Amino acid sequence: MFGAPCTLEIALDDIETRKHLDIQTDSATEKLPLYIGNESVKGVARVLPKEGKKLEHQGIVLELIGQIEMFYERGNNYEFLTLSKELAAPGELNEKKEFPFDFTDAEKQYESYNGINVRLRYFVRLTVKRGLMSNITLEKDLWVHIFQNVPEINNSIKMEVGIEDCLHIEFEYNRSKYHLKDVIIGKIYFLLVRIKIKHMELAVIKRESTGSGPNLYNESETVTKYEIMDGAPVRGESIPIRLFLTPFDLTPTYRNIHNKFSLKYYLNLVLVDEEDRRYFKQQEIALWRRESEAKSSDRNHTRFEGERKDIKKDDKGKKEEDSDQEY
Repeated sequence: MFGAPCTLEIALDDIETRKHLDIQTDSATEKLPLYIGNESVKGVARVLPKEGKKLEHQGIVLELIGQIEMFYERGNNYEFLTLSKELAAPGELNEKKEFPFDFTDAEKQYESYNGINVRLRYFVRLTVKRGLMSNITLEKDLWVHIFQNVPEINNSIKMEVGIEDCLHIEFEYNRSKYHLKDVIIGKIYFLLVRIKIKHMELAVIKRESTGSGPNLYNESETVTKYEIMDGAPVRGESIPIRLFLTPFDLTPTYRNIHNKFSLKYYLNLVLVDEEDRRYFKQQEIALWRRESEAKSSDRNHTRFEGERKDIKKDDKGKKEEDSDQEY
């Protein structure tokens, strides 16, 4: 704000006692105050004219804005929330002026998100309008989380898959929807083994989809990957799965946020044979954010039978990046 005739400040209420999160931006890590759902956004906006100078303006305005920024469309932002308060009519200021503000029960329908190709942000913007001259503005970011209800229906995932006459396995996960601090429990059961399996691994994949049509971008990121079996299994063997989600930086599943982006999670089960051919099966799971003080949801589940899928094995010894095949 070099050369500006005034200095602007935005002070949010309870900033010292409110929880803050470290959010990675393009250039650095910011510590942003956390707001839950439609919690009111309150504080004080200050306009401080330079000493001995008179500030003429065409009005002073404060806004609470929710905005989606697509990184491949720089400068083309989409506002889904705009709440505005006129703090002062056109006039002049000779001394420091404070303006208390209160955006009571401000509806924040989406969570804040900072992804690979998209960012959803909430911020308070203070603007001093100056007519023919450039406006003077200041933005103050905040971070929003939204608690969700416990899913009423949360079936287990159970499916039998295989390669005809070579490999048949049955995998089961205890639920299809998990809160962000949950534990994924499951098992892999080998019904038929006629290929030489070297090891098996399980990965959590995060897939961000932005845009649509020719401007559709999909970006996948491996959240974690670990080996659940080393060595050749035999028929009838059962491999247990227990994956704790707490250590990972996860968000809930987002579906078609303002028709701009989605975020989905998958469990990716991979078997590698002695010729380094990889056989994989992806299964989508849903993640949701529960209230911190809430009790763990009921872990009982209803089993259901999945469909049987057979595919042909690729006998060619391809490189790893070309030989991944879904079974």
